Amino acid sequence: MYRTLLMIALLCCAGAASAQTSDNVLMERMTSYEIRDAIAAGKTTVILPSGGTEQNGPAMATGKHNFRALANAQTIARRLGNALVASVIVYTPEGKYDPPEGHLRYPGTIGVPEDVYAGVVEGAVRSLKLHGFRDIVLIGDHGSDQAGQDAVAAKLNKEWAATQVRVHAIGAYYRGDPPGDAAEMMKRGIRREEIGNHSDVRDTSLMLAIDPSMVRMNKLEAGNGKNGVEGDPRHASAEIGKVLTERTNARTIDLIRKSIAAAHRN
Repeated sequence: MYRTLLMIALLCCAGAASAQTSDNVLMERMTSYEIRDAIAAGKTTVILPSGGTEQNGPAMATGKHNFRALANAQTIARRLGNALVASVIVYTPEGKYDPPEGHLRYPGTIGVPEDVYAGVVEGAVRSLKLHGFRDIVLIGDHGSDQAGQDAVAAKLNKEWAATQVRVHAIGAYYRGDPPGDAAEMMKRGIRREEIGNHSDVRDTSLMLAIDPSMVRMNKLEAGNGKNGVEGDPRHASAEIGKVLTERTNARTIDLIRKSIAAAHRN
C-alpha cells in the first residue's frame, strides 16, 4: 500500500514538473538549443521587459518594477501564443547622482545614465535579432524606461527597414488608462485623493496581486513629502490589483497584435 501511494505521489510530482516546463516562456530557464527549437517551431516574437530598482516607501520592496514586469511579460507571452520572454533589464535611469535627486535620495535605488540604459536595450535587441526573432517587443514598467525604448525602436526599425524584423515599443503598457483605472478603483471604495503617482493605492494593489510578500502591510502609510510615497496606499488590495493587472495585460496584448499586424502588412 505504501509503495502504491509513493508511486502515485511521484507520478503526480513528475506530471506537475512536466506541465510547468511545457508552460515555461522564460528564455533564462531554457537551454540555447531549446530556444533555437522554439523559434524554429514558430515562437518568433520575444518580449524584452524593463523594470527598475528604486525605493517604494516604507512598505514596498525595491524590486517592485522588476517582479511586476516579469510576471506580466509571462502572461502576455502565453496569451500571444507565439512568444518567449527575455531577461528583465533591472537597472534603468533614476536621475542625477550629485546631488542625488528623486528616488536616488533613498537607499536601495540603483540608477544608470539614460545613454547606458538605451545602449543595453539596443544591445539586447540586436542580440535577439541574430537568433531569428522577427518581432521584438519592448515593455517598460517604469516611467524612465519609456524614452530609451522609443529611441531604440525608432533607430533600429529605420536601420532594418529592408528586413522582416521589427521592434515594437509598447508605451501604453506603462502609460495605461489612468481615467479607466481610477474609475475601477473608485468602484471599489477608493477615494480620488488616495490615488497618487508612486507607491500609492494603485501601485501597491498591483504588487499585492502579483507577489504580496513584497508588501509590508503593517507599514503602509500615506505620503508625507518625506517617506517616498505619493498618494495613500492604505486601502490597497489584491482584488484591485488583479482588476488593474488584467486591464494592463489585455490592453498590451491588443496593442502588440495591432503593431505586429501593421508592421508586416506589406
